[in-house]
Amino acid sequence: MPLSTVGFVDSGRINLTELDQAITADTACVMIQSPNFFGTVEDVEAIAEIAHRKGALLVVTIAEAVSLGIVEPPRPADIVAMEAQSFGVPVGFGGPYCGVIATHERFVRQMPGRLAGQTTDGNGKRGFVLTLATREQHIRREKATSNICTNQALVALMVNIFMTVYGKVGMKELARQNLAKTAYAADQFGKHARVLFAGAPRFNEFVVLTSEDPYVINSRLLGHKIVGGLPLRKFYPELGNAALWCCTEMTTRSAIDTAVGMLAESEAEEPSGEHAVAEVLR
Repeated sequence: MPLSTVGFVDSGRINLTELDQAITADTACVMIQSPNFFGTVEDVEAIAEIAHRKGALLVVTIAEAVSLGIVEPPRPADIVAMEAQSFGVPVGFGGPYCGVIATHERFVRQMPGRLAGQTTDGNGKRGFVLTLATREQHIRREKATSNICTNQALVALMVNIFMTVYGKVGMKELARQNLAKTAYAADQFGKHARVLFAGAPRFNEFVVLTSEDPYVINSRLLGHKIVGGLPLRKFYPELGNAALWCCTEMTTRSAIDTAVGMLAESEAEEPSGEHAVAEVLR
């Protein structure tokens, strides 16, 4: 399946002009993430208008379900795929997670059920595997040996309990906690470094450009039991020493102030910081 990507503008959102030009008569769908990789909330309405005008479907992925407590849901989308792990599903050793997929009623019967895909094993031999289907539905009860460890009903129950306990008001308050702490952190970081993509709304992530290598900053923060930002150089080399930071309801103000203080010290020791920032953003 041929795939193509489009760039982003100074606000951190998708370049709508480039997107409009990229969609052709052969385009099946446009897929976006909102909030996106930079933490920026996309203009779903505008993207949907472009995609639908040219006969393509719009697929919206949501990596942080808590954002729905305050961010407008992507109603114009034809398909929504979401990760709901943060709805009360503790992660241990890489899992479990909670995938959610939704679509308009007219597409429901086209959703994969017992769909088999062709692949190759480690020895290069052809094989067939089931996708988007649990293997337990194909095994008689007495033959299944792994019902518990792969039981998605347990994860779904945990998510339902979480949403029931929080309710609509609680979910909104939880989202506000994320939003407020992130706004405070971005404001404090902005006093000592450059916060990128400030021209569009964001939820609980933001990008900070520093003079010093983010890996070096993170190693010092680990000494204070603080996990620093995700360096973005390997994804977007043109962003230089940019890193993606995140605050959740679990982030304390003291942790934010400590991180900001250590970053401020590193920036003060880098006299060429302003020049480096200008070069990256130029």
